[in-house]
Amino acid sequence: MIKKNLIFNKKINEIINNFLKLKSSKNLLQIENAEKLLLTALNKKKKIIFCGNGGSAADSQHLAAELVGQYLKKNRKAIPAISLTTNTSTITSVANDLNYDLIFSRQLEAIGTQGDTLFCISTSGKSKNILKVLQKANNMKIKTILLTGEKFIKNKNINIQINVPSSKVDRIQEMHIFVGHFLCELIEKKFS
Repeated sequence: MIKKNLIFNKKINEIINNFLKLKSSKNLLQIENAEKLLLTALNKKKKIIFCGNGGSAADSQHLAAELVGQYLKKNRKAIPAISLTTNTSTITSVANDLNYDLIFSRQLEAIGTQGDTLFCISTSGKSKNILKVLQKANNMKIKTILLTGEKFIKNKNINIQINVPSSKVDRIQEMHIFVGHFLCELIEKKFS
């Protein structure tokens, strides 16, 4: 039991330290910039389009659901958001008939419009399907946000990049859902 307690406490301290680093003014500025970008799209009657792979796919769906359903504010109107990770028939047909790298960009081509905001979630920021959808968004004049780990991704197709302070996938994902929830709260207060 003592060994488990030591491991547990070590993990908790690691999480606390990561969140303390997340409080930096640079991260807050990027979160504020993301909020403005998302609200600009919504105020123009456009939508937020989420995507990600693996655990980030689940976060993508989770955040879209928070906006369409309700997050903290009860009895509010739905906020237009969708996740590109939910239509398995489309994902598998594009992967099989075209290329797995195109599973998100092909969907964005079909449903995205100028003025929407694409919100990509990727622990590494290097997934080819994420890079392809960012490029497609840029070509379609759709603004982009990348929520990723501590490594800065230099890419002209990213308008706003939020780098959480960790290189470990599990710690990155914990901060990603916090940032996503925080943005949902800010949007809900100002948009609905």
